[in-house]
Amino acid sequence: MDALAALIEGFLSPIAGALSSVVFFSVTLYGVSVPLVVAWLAGGALFFTVYLGFINIRGFWLAVRHVRGDFADPTAKGEISHFRALATAISGTVGVGNIGGVAIAISIGGAGAAFWLFVAGFLSMSTKAIECTLGVKYRQIGEDGRVLGGPMFYLDAYFRDRKMPKIGRSMGMFYALALVIGCLGTGNMFQSNQAYSQMVVVTGGSEGFIGANPMLFGAVLAAIVGAVVIGGVKSIARVAGVIVPVMASVYIVGCLYVITMSWQNIPFAIQSAIGNAFGLDAMAGGGIGAMIYGFQRAIFSNEAGLGTASIAHSAVQTDKPASEGLVALLEPFIDTVVVLTLSSLVILTTAIPNGMMGGELAGIELTSAAFSHHISWSPYLIAFAAFLFAFSTALAWSYYGLTAWNYLVGVGRKRTLFFQLVFLGCLVLGCILELRAVLDFSDAMIFVVAIPNLIALYLFAPMVKRELNAYVASHTS
Repeated sequence: MDALAALIEGFLSPIAGALSSVVFFSVTLYGVSVPLVVAWLAGGALFFTVYLGFINIRGFWLAVRHVRGDFADPTAKGEISHFRALATAISGTVGVGNIGGVAIAISIGGAGAAFWLFVAGFLSMSTKAIECTLGVKYRQIGEDGRVLGGPMFYLDAYFRDRKMPKIGRSMGMFYALALVIGCLGTGNMFQSNQAYSQMVVVTGGSEGFIGANPMLFGAVLAAIVGAVVIGGVKSIARVAGVIVPVMASVYIVGCLYVITMSWQNIPFAIQSAIGNAFGLDAMAGGGIGAMIYGFQRAIFSNEAGLGTASIAHSAVQTDKPASEGLVALLEPFIDTVVVLTLSSLVILTTAIPNGMMGGELAGIELTSAAFSHHISWSPYLIAFAAFLFAFSTALAWSYYGLTAWNYLVGVGRKRTLFFQLVFLGCLVLGCILELRAVLDFSDAMIFVVAIPNLIALYLFAPMVKRELNAYVASHTS
C-alpha cells in the first residue's frame, strides 16, 4: 500500500502543484494572500444579492413554505420533493469541513473570521438561488423520467440558443470533466479519509482493529454508499432526507450545549468577533485577513458559485424553476449561517478562553477538544458526526459526478455502473492513501468550474431576476 501511495503521490504532485498555482493564484493585499477564485466567488455573491433585491430576505419565508410542502404539485415533472432536493444538496455541503474548517479559519484569521463567514453565508444564499433556478429551467428529462441538470446543461443551452453551439458544448464539457475528476477527491477520498481518521481515534488508535484495517473500514463504507447510490437520485434523496436532519440536529444540539456551558464567555465571543472583523485585536492581516479567511471558509463549505448544488435541485418535482431557486437559498443558511456560526461560537466561547488555541491542536482536533471540555465522551460524538457527514457527502457527490459523467459519455446502464464502481473504489483508497497531492489536484479541479459557472450566472441574471420577482409577487400578493 505504501508503494501505491508513493506512486500516486509522485505522479500527481507536480500536476497538482502546477494546477493549484493557476486556480488558486493569489494577490497580496495588506500582507494577506487573497486567492482570486475566492474574490471571484465573493464578488459574485455580493453582486447577486444586490441585483436580485436581497432575495435571500424577501424569499426566505416563501422558501420555508415550499420545503414544508405547502405548494407541492404531484402532477409536476421531476423525481423528488422540494424537501428531499434540499436535503440532498445540503448533504453535499455539510461535511467534515464544518467541524474542523472553522477552527482553522479562526486560528489563522482571528475571531473576526467568524463574523465574515456569517456575512459570506448570507450573501451566498443569492448565488444559490440563481444557479438552482437555472438548473431546473434547463434540465433534461428522459423517457424513463430520470432528470439530468446542472451548469453543463445551462451553459450549453445559453450559447446554443444564440447560434454558438460549439462554444456551449465546449464549456459544458469542460465543466463536466473537471467535476468528474474533482468529485473523486473532495467529495470522496477526503471524506472517507477523515471519517476513518476519527474512527481510529475512538477505537484504540493505530493499533486498534479499525486502525489496523483501513481497507476493511473503506470497504464497509463503500458498501453502504453503494447500496444507496445504485438506486439513483430517488434513493439518495430518500436517505438524505433522513440523515441530514439527524446529523445536523445532533451536531447543532452538541454545539448549543457546549456554548451554553460556557455562557459566561458569550459576550467575549461576540465582542472579539466583531472587533477583530474590523481590524481591532487583529491577528493575521487584521480585519482584511479576517474577512479573507472567513469568506474563504464559508465559500469552500457552501460551494455557492460552483453550481454543484443545482445538479441535485434539478431533480425536484416542479414546473416552476423559480420555486426551487428560492428553496436553494436555504442551503447556505443552514450550512454556513447556522452550522458554521455555531462551530465558531464553540471555538470562541470554549477553545480560546481555555487556552486551547495556538498549541498543537488544529482543525477537527481543536473542535473535538472544545467539546471534550464539557462533554467527556464527545470524541465519540464527533466521530459519529464525522462518519455521517462523510457518508452523506459521498452520496451527494456520487450523484454530481454521475450526472457530469453522463453529460460527457451519455446515459447507459454499463456507463453508469462503471462510474459508480470507480467512485466506490476511491472511497476505499481514501482510507489507505496519503491524500495531499490528490486533494490539491481535486480541489483545483472543483474550483476551476467556478469560472464558467459564474459567467453563466451573470449572463442569465436579467432573466432569472424577472422570474424570481414574478414568482415571489404571485405568492405574496
